[in-house]
Amino acid sequence: MSISLPVGFRVAGVHAGVKHDDGKLDLALVATDRPATAVGVYTQNLVFAAPVALDRQRTPSDQIRGVVVNSGNANACTGDRGYRDAEQMAALAAAAIGATPEQLLVMSTGVIGRFLPMEKIEKGIAAAGQQLGVSDAHLVAAAQAMMTTDTRHKLATASFTARGKTFRVTGMCKGAAMIGPNMATMLAVVMTDAALAPPDAQRALQAAVSESFNAISVDGHMSTNDTVLLLASGAADAKPLLAPDDRAAFGRALAEVCRELARMIPADGEGATHLVTIDIEGAADRASAHRIAKTIAESALVKTAIAGADPNWGRIVSAAGYAGVPFDPSRVDLRLNGFLLYEAGSPVSFDAAEVSRSIREHRDTSIVLTLGEGDTRLRFWTTDLTAEYVRLNADYTT
Repeated sequence: MSISLPVGFRVAGVHAGVKHDDGKLDLALVATDRPATAVGVYTQNLVFAAPVALDRQRTPSDQIRGVVVNSGNANACTGDRGYRDAEQMAALAAAAIGATPEQLLVMSTGVIGRFLPMEKIEKGIAAAGQQLGVSDAHLVAAAQAMMTTDTRHKLATASFTARGKTFRVTGMCKGAAMIGPNMATMLAVVMTDAALAPPDAQRALQAAVSESFNAISVDGHMSTNDTVLLLASGAADAKPLLAPDDRAAFGRALAEVCRELARMIPADGEGATHLVTIDIEGAADRASAHRIAKTIAESALVKTAIAGADPNWGRIVSAAGYAGVPFDPSRVDLRLNGFLLYEAGSPVSFDAAEVSRSIREHRDTSIVLTLGEGDTRLRFWTTDLTAEYVRLNADYTT
């Protein structure tokens, strides 16, 4: 399926000059042709950026007309001036699309602790307002304008049927590092042409985020700016989805888009050579499974073992053991890339060279840990840890 905009949205991505890299797109604008329902899920970091503060105040709402996004500068830890700058971004974007300032949301990503270059932002928003469109090229440009250290733009789409009509859900996100759940630095805007009541939209988004953006980690570092916004234009059908089956169909499509976007983030992790999928099976409950998966995902020893194609299963099992979740070690099984390495709490014979080769020759790595405590299953994504990750982050601001 081609990734296209849902009905009722226009987007643009332009070069405003916020980034030091000449010519790179760094400002995106999303606009609706009518007031839309908008809800958000935000970082749980006590130190949060000015755009997060502004968007929290403005969502949930059924009167939002757009989102303006800049990359290259997080507008975080910038005090009162930072909040005023976020308000000014919203006002400028509102003027560009014929809305009121309160109808715009703001997202920023990039370096923390620097004030926005508002003259460049103002010119960029004006240019974006003139370039709004509905083509696939417009959507790609908007997604590219959100990127910081990402190596590629990230888009996903799904469709669903309700009341005999087909609706589209399309999302774009950015993220490659400073990724830790609750929420993963990452930003995402998800759009649908269905109509949703704000409470229903909020519940659906929180459920989708729980199994997607909150199930990834690159380095365990929770950002100041993490935001996922859902906008529902109602342009395909102005009647809100109220029937349980219709809301469930939308929820499945939304979850599909969020999972695909979330997976793209560690797949594009800074310096990463492996995307690691961790499956926890047989957990007592979801919270236990999530905590164990997150602990394994953020273990520097596990991550470096994968980077070195070292089937050092002891690092994985011991990480599960210090996650703070009670389980019986004698019931634990572990498979790496399908190879059984540990069964019923004891090591098994395996060909270490063969397992190492399977890691080294494939970018995707699978860890399956079976606990034997219940019926809960959970999937989590992370990356390996390489010297290139250290170099990129050591040199990030200098």
